[in-house]
Amino acid sequence: MLVIRPAVKADLDTLLNISLATGPGMTSMPADREMWHRRLAHSEAAFSPGFDDVSGTYFMVLEDSSTGAVVGSTAIYTGIGRKRPFYSYKLSTLVNYSSHLDRTQTHRVLHLVNDYTGVTEIGSLYLDPDYRRDGNGAFISRGRYLLLAGLRERFADVVIAEMRGWQDGDGNSPFWEHLGKKFFGIGFENADYLNAVNGTQFISDLMPRYPIYVDLLPESARDVIGRPHEDSARALSLLRREGFYCADYVDIFDGGPTVQCRTDDIVSVRSVRRATITDIVDDRQLVGEASFIIGNDAIDEYRIVRQPLVLQGDDVVIGRDAVAALRRQRGAQISILGA
Repeated sequence: MLVIRPAVKADLDTLLNISLATGPGMTSMPADREMWHRRLAHSEAAFSPGFDDVSGTYFMVLEDSSTGAVVGSTAIYTGIGRKRPFYSYKLSTLVNYSSHLDRTQTHRVLHLVNDYTGVTEIGSLYLDPDYRRDGNGAFISRGRYLLLAGLRERFADVVIAEMRGWQDGDGNSPFWEHLGKKFFGIGFENADYLNAVNGTQFISDLMPRYPIYVDLLPESARDVIGRPHEDSARALSLLRREGFYCADYVDIFDGGPTVQCRTDDIVSVRSVRRATITDIVDDRQLVGEASFIIGNDAIDEYRIVRQPLVLQGDDVVIGRDAVAALRRQRGAQISILGA
């Protein structure tokens, strides 16, 4: 059985290996031990009943209970930009008209902004290649919406996701090569790493504050603005099904698109319902029943599984293995989402 659970300090080495597997461009998962130590400490604090910080990290992993192996990750970050600036490029249009020439010129322009300060971000989505089947990607992607719905008061009214930008076969980012590198003088991977590990001060120090005219960039850089990495195509498709849309914001390093949605408009958040476990049966009795994504609603020992159950109004008949994985018992309330 696959179980989504909060990450703990014992997962550090595994998460470091996942960071290496994702490669450059996954800003939220740099291969840095100290960063992971801090993130796991922050996440363990967030998964507590009394947590009330304006900025929180809810980092979760996907575990195969049959082997104990961690095979995926996902996260929710709250209050982004409040403790260190969160930068984006906003893509806008300027229109100029000359009466003397009777000519109108339209230009796309990139503005460095902090428009997403305070919103909630979902990210750090990873799934081991051997598990990219049987709807596991949708499970780990949609599972986090149970947490959003269950702890709604902890999250902002807008949720965003930054998609990894396009890179060539050698891992080079044309957007970075022809824009960011001109101001920072370092490679894309180094800049991405510095941003993730050391913060955004170097961006404040060196990034131009004036608008950048897209037409002045080489075609190779223009063509990848708002274009996701090939590995992000599936994740972007899942987000669009949930109601996320591109809002003309892109990442300042690789030009990848940022998508957003009002929290209460996310399809899965709207679809989550509460139910009570009224009967527990042998899991074999539920073969052929509809599967649901199920959360235990217990923030201090949070668990999510995907298992068949019988829903009768607000009552649930569930299997013993699922109950054990959720660490619940008869009479407990759970959150469910159609799988």
